[in-house]
Amino acid sequence: METPHRVSTLELFFDLVFVFTITQLTVLLADDISFRGAGRVLVIFTVLFWMYGGYAHLTNQVPPDRTVRRVLLILAMGAFLVCALAVPTAFGAGGAAFGLGYLFVVLVHSALYTQAHGSGVLWFALPNVLCALAVLAAGFFDGPPAWALWALALLIQFVVPQLVQRAAASRAEPDEGVTTVSDQLGGMSAEHLVERHGLLLIIVFGESVIAIGIGTGSLPLSAGIAGGAFLALAVASALWWMYFVRDEGRAEEVFAETAPEKRFKLAMLAYYYAFLPMLLGIAAFAAGVKKTIGHLGEHLHTGPAFALAGGVAVYLAGDLAFRAVLGIGPARFRLAALVLVLATVPVGTGVAGLWQLVALVGVLLGTLGAEVRWTPGCQGAVTGSG
Repeated sequence: METPHRVSTLELFFDLVFVFTITQLTVLLADDISFRGAGRVLVIFTVLFWMYGGYAHLTNQVPPDRTVRRVLLILAMGAFLVCALAVPTAFGAGGAAFGLGYLFVVLVHSALYTQAHGSGVLWFALPNVLCALAVLAAGFFDGPPAWALWALALLIQFVVPQLVQRAAASRAEPDEGVTTVSDQLGGMSAEHLVERHGLLLIIVFGESVIAIGIGTGSLPLSAGIAGGAFLALAVASALWWMYFVRDEGRAEEVFAETAPEKRFKLAMLAYYYAFLPMLLGIAAFAAGVKKTIGHLGEHLHTGPAFALAGGVAVYLAGDLAFRAVLGIGPARFRLAALVLVLATVPVGTGVAGLWQLVALVGVLLGTLGAEVRWTPGCQGAVTGSG
């Protein structure tokens, strides 16, 4: 029987600071809705979310219940804040500041983990440091060299830890038991893991609503803007419903039933690779609303229309991956919704932004209704969940 392990208020405070990076990425994308802008948002957040996941797993294993740990975690929050402030210029004048902040995030993470695992953290700490150094170096270049260094950082981030871990496992004796820190991390608390990422997601929803409000700027509050804001909130609420009403509880059940030594790998698949597009999708949708809210009665440019539909589609793609990894639900309705939301782009460009939002709400509500009608057990989940 596992000892209950809840998310602490300091961890929630940490998440509030981290989510500011997503707010900044929303601003970055809204200022440059293009393939180049989307590429910048993707690589920046992929690197940042890697270390967020590192801290989520860290506090699962090393709770911030001592003064030294709390102080170090607060210092890491400060470093994430520096990264967030530098996000809009991470590919320009703020690149070095972003890199230094990220390097400090990595160093604090490694220092905290040594309290639980000693020198065994080197197999993932050294690649993380190399990744941070590549990001820092990218801050001193422009154009293709900067992109190449960011690509190197991603390569180090994803490939090197796997190679090192496999090499360490291959050299270990069969009777040694635990061969790497990854095996030790497998004992993570299922309850804490699911709760931590659920809280992150709800904070991202909240920050995105705030970003939408900021997007209205000094515009007078007309019936059109109020209606558009309500529709944007309806889309966000439908996306919230898709995860929190059924999937979150099912996810905790799956992790609780998974052998402790297998949870780390499952957590990486569900709460890093699948969660990454879900979070980016919310940010992209918010960026689209910011560019649309003042032009609801007009034909939209392709960028804002695609940000609205693409953001929802990317979220749904991540949600489908999350469900597939955990085996917690049918895919057909949400897969159909992904296709249909992309089909709303011509509505925005050919009719008006207001009607594209109406179409998005219709698709998502129709999907939820279809699941209640034709998915066994979904009705009980909907009526019995909070």
